[in-house]
Amino acid sequence: MYRLNVKKLGFALGLTGALIYLGCMIVMATAGQEGSITFFNSLLHGLDVSSIIRMDVPLLEALFGIVQTFILGWLIGACIGAFYNAQIKSK
Repeated sequence: MYRLNVKKLGFALGLTGALIYLGCMIVMATAGQEGSITFFNSLLHGLDVSSIIRMDVPLLEALFGIVQTFILGWLIGACIGAFYNAQIKSK
C-alpha cells in the first residue's frame, strides 16, 4: 500500500485553498457587487449571499485571509495524510 507524504499533501491542499481564495478575489474585483452576488448565488445552489457579501475588504484583511486559508488547508491536508497513513497495515 502506498503511504502519503503528509507535508506534500498538506502543501497541495493549502495552495489549492489559497488559489480558490484568490479566484474569489478576482471575481469580486472584476464582476462588481451584482455580478459577484449572481456568481456566488449560483455557485452555492441558490443560497442568497446578498446580505453577507462585502465589497470593501481592506487589502491587509484579504492578505491575512489568504494566509489563513493556506494554513488551514495545510493542516487539513496533513491530517488527511496522517489518518490515511495510520490506517495502512504495515507488513
